[in-house]
Amino acid sequence: MVRHLYVHIPFCPKVCPYCSFYKEASDRNKTQAFLDAILLEADQSGEGLRPETIFFGGGTPTALSTLQLDFLISGLRARLDFSELREFTIEMNPATVSREKAAALLERGVNRVSMGVQSWDDALLKTLGRVHSASQARRSYHILREAGCRNVNLDLIFGVPGQSVALWRESLLRTLELAPDHISAYCLTYEEDTEYFERFRSGEFVPEEARDAEFFEVTMDVLSAAGFEQYEISNHAKPGRECLHNLAYWNGADYAGFGPSAFSTQAGLRRRNIADTAEYIRRIQGGLARHDFEESVPDGLRASEVVAFGLRTKQGISPEGIDPKVVSALTANGYLEASPDRLKLTRKGKLVADAVAAELL
Repeated sequence: MVRHLYVHIPFCPKVCPYCSFYKEASDRNKTQAFLDAILLEADQSGEGLRPETIFFGGGTPTALSTLQLDFLISGLRARLDFSELREFTIEMNPATVSREKAAALLERGVNRVSMGVQSWDDALLKTLGRVHSASQARRSYHILREAGCRNVNLDLIFGVPGQSVALWRESLLRTLELAPDHISAYCLTYEEDTEYFERFRSGEFVPEEARDAEFFEVTMDVLSAAGFEQYEISNHAKPGRECLHNLAYWNGADYAGFGPSAFSTQAGLRRRNIADTAEYIRRIQGGLARHDFEESVPDGLRASEVVAFGLRTKQGISPEGIDPKVVSALTANGYLEASPDRLKLTRKGKLVADAVAAELL
């Protein structure tokens, strides 16, 4: 039985220049066919799926209208068993939040919202190509709270060109003033097939590793002092507010993915739906194979992934099967905290988590 469902909604009010996820500008002529295709995919592949967590990501899921979101969620409820659903997250852009939409989503069972604020500085928001302002983000947050949403995550980005450490600290403090339940803080990366990657390649943008490390350390200091637990490298939560859906990924659970570009990993097989909305719709409607990528996930690969992802979490990983000499060296150099049954990153290790994981694999 698969317990976790991801639904990818690719439409965006505007395509951000740093985003590498599959997305496209909102197209009202394509939307209804897309929604019908998602429900057809649920008909075709929903057997054996009883979700404990659902995550609507994108793109911008709330680029859909209130009626469209109601159609989609109601359609999924009619096709899938929601009786054991514990967490239902939807990503929101602050520019797409309304009182009507917030109330309708909560009424349909959404109980967690992840809102992409990214920054409280309007100049940096402009640099990031965002369509909302800082004041609009604050208004949207209050709309969610007034509607009754009791579990809100705010996404932030550091390492943005033109961002100082002082400005980042101020951004964290302004976030804390709102009292969210969860804060995700990501370092800006330059991914292929994005405008930012081209600007990085041309030399316009130059990453500064030392400065990014300082951003990261400030994040840990400020958020831990405010009572947030860093339960994963980039994710901080009040007690009991960890994202259950993401924890399932990091712990190696099977999951289903609906929509263009969505991945599924089930019974040792990983597949990706084609990353083209029009072609995805065509294939679903025609009963054709919707995947453009497939690979087996043998136990060894799955174990390696559990190490790579699990090491980033507060629980760490089991030392079973890992070279004791490597563990000893990483511990002696201050990157790992080792006990007979767990390996965990130290503060120093968190600054180079991917490199430490590579040594352990």
